[in-house]
Amino acid sequence: MSLEEQAQTAPPQELPETMRWHVLQTRSRQEKALAEGLEARGIKCFLPLVRVGRVYGGRKAQVELPLFPGYLFLHGTLENVYAADRTKRVAKVIPVFDQARIAEELKSVELALKEAPQTSRFDPFPYLKQGIRVEVISGPMRGVRGVIEDRRKRDRLILQVNVLGQATSLEVDSALLMPIGD
Repeated sequence: MSLEEQAQTAPPQELPETMRWHVLQTRSRQEKALAEGLEARGIKCFLPLVRVGRVYGGRKAQVELPLFPGYLFLHGTLENVYAADRTKRVAKVIPVFDQARIAEELKSVELALKEAPQTSRFDPFPYLKQGIRVEVISGPMRGVRGVIEDRRKRDRLILQVNVLGQATSLEVDSALLMPIGD
């Protein structure tokens, strides 16, 4: 159910205090299965998906991937959150203190996904900025760790890797990077 449909079913001023947004951090690759299971139970959730081209065995395919891998947004009561947690697909429940802000942000995401032309590109990758430690999670450089040095292009960045007390830099597609805490 879209966010707009959810808002139409109960205007904000009539929502009970217990109806809130909750962020569920899912176990690996469980976002879609969790969303389907919750919707089958009548629990409202939002999982923004983007179509991405992939190559499998030399064949090109279009797949739908979560815009925010590992996360699902649930709009409901604490009992709904407990029901989601009992599915064993949830790793962590992240509390949301600013309900108005998350509602506005999710509405913007939904609108952008719905209204953007097919040529627009949404890259599902974590929020990355200069100075944070990252690890390459896919491709031939998988496991390489370093510090983001600079964002030079819209979808590329420079990764600093320390080698023998020196540093070298290389370009790595930001979709292949995951922030790490060392």
